[in-house]
Amino acid sequence: MMTYRIAVVVGSLRRESFNRQLALALPRLAPQGMEFVPVRIDDLPLYNQDDDARQAEPVRRLKSEISGAQGVLFVTPEYNRSIPGVLKNAIDHASRPYGQSAWAGKPAAVIGVSVGAIGTAIAQQHLRNVLAYLDMPTLGQPEMFIQNKPGLFAADGSIGADDTKKFLQKFVERFAEFVRQHADAAAAR
Repeated sequence: MMTYRIAVVVGSLRRESFNRQLALALPRLAPQGMEFVPVRIDDLPLYNQDDDARQAEPVRRLKSEISGAQGVLFVTPEYNRSIPGVLKNAIDHASRPYGQSAWAGKPAAVIGVSVGAIGTAIAQQHLRNVLAYLDMPTLGQPEMFIQNKPGLFAADGSIGADDTKKFLQKFVERFAEFVRQHADAAAAR
């Protein structure tokens, strides 16, 4: 059985980030053959087009990790009704220089958790607009706007709420199928 590597990009640098907790819990729900690999973005310099010809080592590492993955999972908080700057910075770095985007053609999914009732709905919509421009086919359904309520995460870091666990299980399984379809289609070309 082939193993599909999923690059997991978390749009929060906070140590106790709810989104980081979610990113760590989701692989436990993944079907066999899916490997979730966290991608580091906290050491990237601010994007500057002047540096395109000589990208810093952390940028080259990011591009290599994205290029080596069969899919990308974005786990994002919502800052001021949009995506965090650190996430946009990572996206910009890996998309440059023009014509050398590591993102192009990579199947993606978007998820996020927040204390707010609408989860990260607006940030996710903004991110989907960016991903469309980057030529990343993005899983449309199910949409995942998770509200962090007491009991969402169990003491061991897994998803604690059974109804949410079932909901997230369907999401992860659907994303796995989406990645397989795109990877198989790319291999057939």
